[in-house]
Amino acid sequence: MQQTTDAIVIGGGIIGLSIALELRWRGLSVQVLTKDSSTAATYAAAGMLAPQAEEIPPGAMLDLCLWSRSLYPDWTAKIAACTGLDSGYWPCGILAPRQRLTNHPDWQDRDRLSQYLPQASLGPAIVGGYWFPQDGQVDNRALFRSLQAAVHQAGIPVIEGISIDDLSRSRLDQGLITNQGTFSAAQYILATGAWTQELLPIPVQPRKGQMLALQAPPSALPLQTVLFAEDVYIVPRRDGRIIVGATSENVGFLPHNTKSGIQGLHERALHLCPTLAPYPIGEQWWGFRPSTPDEMPILGPSSQANLILATGHYRNGILLAPATAQLIADSICNKPTPLLPHFSYQRFPATTQPDRPPLAKV
Repeated sequence: MQQTTDAIVIGGGIIGLSIALELRWRGLSVQVLTKDSSTAATYAAAGMLAPQAEEIPPGAMLDLCLWSRSLYPDWTAKIAACTGLDSGYWPCGILAPRQRLTNHPDWQDRDRLSQYLPQASLGPAIVGGYWFPQDGQVDNRALFRSLQAAVHQAGIPVIEGISIDDLSRSRLDQGLITNQGTFSAAQYILATGAWTQELLPIPVQPRKGQMLALQAPPSALPLQTVLFAEDVYIVPRRDGRIIVGATSENVGFLPHNTKSGIQGLHERALHLCPTLAPYPIGEQWWGFRPSTPDEMPILGPSSQANLILATGHYRNGILLAPATAQLIADSICNKPTPLLPHFSYQRFPATTQPDRPPLAKV
């Protein structure tokens, strides 16, 4: 058995790395175990920080998302100070065009909405919408690279190629048995995203998302804000990439892009913003988001005393990374965490627990 550390994070995506880094910043010894970090939901994200544009109803989820959004400026600045890398944090605001008129007090008509798009035009079906100046974005890939560098600089081992047996039948007090030996820690944090159901009987299912990127000249980027419509979103990057997403498909771990998925996204993007028509598709990709029945994450203690859950973030994994890291670290450090009980796995009845194979890989 390897030497015991204070914590082992199982999962090497943005959630797992964020937790590991926060624990290390608090003085704990940490290891990260992962099968293949390149398959994380990180790659199925556009990096929107959009608690208001998502129209999350009042309650614990909105409180968590707003808090996490408020953490982003200092959090990304701290990571940049450690690594010298830019995570692409951009508080650019989010414009939410709509095709149907409403009586909401924040409603803005088409002419007013168009003022936020001096170099682009909205499609003819748009009658108005909403402006959320506090929402924004981060470049999820750049953030992932920054976190990887910060974790490395902090001396946190990240061990790839790890396979783990079913945790519900494991004795973690005797160590975590893997294909690369036994690892031991005082606390284990499960942050395996869409693959969580293979390790524990909690209702986290993969939801496939297809995406594409248009390529515009960085010097003539037609958009300076995110467009968040009801059936498509468009996220401009400062390097000229314009991210278009995303499908939401309940197809298990079925890989690859499809012609209908990509064509549908492209058509909806041009319907929303015809200005993008001249720009070629530069990239297409897909990934798997971890979905729960109520689309809220599962955070906090599990049925095992030394196993903590940090999974099921669905569309908000990037947004919730800094808040999740703080909540999990507070829990491990025995600090009050009043939000945490709202996200317990125990909110789901036993009938929602999925079947899972006998061997899991993270």
